[in-house]
Amino acid sequence: MISGDPKGFSRKTRSLLGLLLATLLLSSCMGRKEAAGDLDDRPVVSIMAPLHFPHAPDPAIIDEIEKLTNTRLDIEWVPDGIYSDKMNTSLMTNSLKKATFVKYTDYNLVKNSVRSGAFWEIGPYLDRFPNLRQLDEDILNQSALDGKIYGLYTERLSSRQGIIIREDWLERLKLGKPRTIDELYEVMKAFTYEDPDGNGKADTFGLADRNDLIFGVFKTLSSYFGTPNNWLVSGHELIPEFATPQYMDTMNFMRKLYEQRIINQDFAVTSKEVQRNLFIRGQVGVYIGSMLDVQRLADAAELVNPEARFALVNRIEGPLGYRIWSIPNFNGLYLFSKKAIKTEEELLQTLEFFDRSMEKDVANLMKYGFEGRHYKLEGNQVVLPEDSQELRANELSVLYTLMIADLSNPNIMKVAKQDSLTETAERLSEDNEKFIVRDPTEGLKSKTYDEKNVELYKIISDATYNYMLGHLDEAGYRQEIERWKRSGGSKVIQEYTQDYFGNGDAG
Repeated sequence: MISGDPKGFSRKTRSLLGLLLATLLLSSCMGRKEAAGDLDDRPVVSIMAPLHFPHAPDPAIIDEIEKLTNTRLDIEWVPDGIYSDKMNTSLMTNSLKKATFVKYTDYNLVKNSVRSGAFWEIGPYLDRFPNLRQLDEDILNQSALDGKIYGLYTERLSSRQGIIIREDWLERLKLGKPRTIDELYEVMKAFTYEDPDGNGKADTFGLADRNDLIFGVFKTLSSYFGTPNNWLVSGHELIPEFATPQYMDTMNFMRKLYEQRIINQDFAVTSKEVQRNLFIRGQVGVYIGSMLDVQRLADAAELVNPEARFALVNRIEGPLGYRIWSIPNFNGLYLFSKKAIKTEEELLQTLEFFDRSMEKDVANLMKYGFEGRHYKLEGNQVVLPEDSQELRANELSVLYTLMIADLSNPNIMKVAKQDSLTETAERLSEDNEKFIVRDPTEGLKSKTYDEKNVELYKIISDATYNYMLGHLDEAGYRQEIERWKRSGGSKVIQEYTQDYFGNGDAG
């Protein structure tokens, strides 16, 4: 002990120790501040994207993406069912993220904003980046506006539409897969009235739909009836699909399903999530939509009923043979807000993130997750174990929305052996290419449509639902078409017709 100090230290010693402690604390704080400063130096890339699944991605994957791309990601995941409304609200309130996903079906809603200068034209910058300069020129042109490139596209096949059906129900009722519209009707009727789940209760129905005339049941079903894809070229005029006999045939079919209670009675106001849950929970036997949803639906259904088994059908023969509607080869676009990105330097930083995301390490992390946890490697190929399906669904699946040009990205590893349902869905989607029906107005201009498409679409959408629900007769429906024409539709027909034949595309 040091004499004169009750605690064993002299005043001078305590002062020196205090000074040393303060220096260490200051040094530690400075170190943390410097580290935080280094972190803050990374460019922030803010993104708004749709959430198609119940769970946001695993934060550990986001952390790794940030590390590999040297960015800080600020991602707002918006449930898909309300995404369009949220995107439009953000557009109107000037609160868009730096990169905002715009669905293909919503692209027309933002074209006037694009033309007014709300978004950066990115075409002149693409050649600066090793991956972005390799983007497919044809798809870029499909998504261009007035010949200018504004968005980075998420890629898709021309048509993934088809039927997902309860195979175990077919077997229990001794039915085959439907091959025609009539057979499809008979299957859905049997699923409603013949107790396909064998529980002795009248608690099932054939088909579930949602409040979406495009990606719900209606447009795919209308393809089977021979409805044109948005527009029909007839003589020297373009005719809107909803003015064709085939569209009326489709509405009559849906009206019959509704009257016979073969379809969920609230389909006009049902969300996508509720529609999927009806199918997952075994209350309905037919799902018409994207066939590539089948594995996720099957995985979820197996948790409810391990005996549930699904099958896929893409060829349904109608009056004109096999037909399926298609869209351009992009699901949507990432557009870059001038309000959120104020300088060219910030724009280049944001584009750098998307370019870097196409490199092998980041692209495969987004698609397959962590090796050992979500997948295994055999040579240069990916193996997706069955026991990690739920992990992939919960922690990873949503990230595909961030992947641009993924189908043609050579940096993404191939899968050695996929789930049979996924393989079948991809094979049938490729088979769809043999009988797709394209929209003849792709690439055409109509100023009136760009200005009034929301108002015009609502007239026809409301009329279609009201007819299917029995609130309108055919005469009333025809009156709504005339209202559509008076509200600007006639001008749209005129402008598309002039552009189509003016371009020398007439057959």
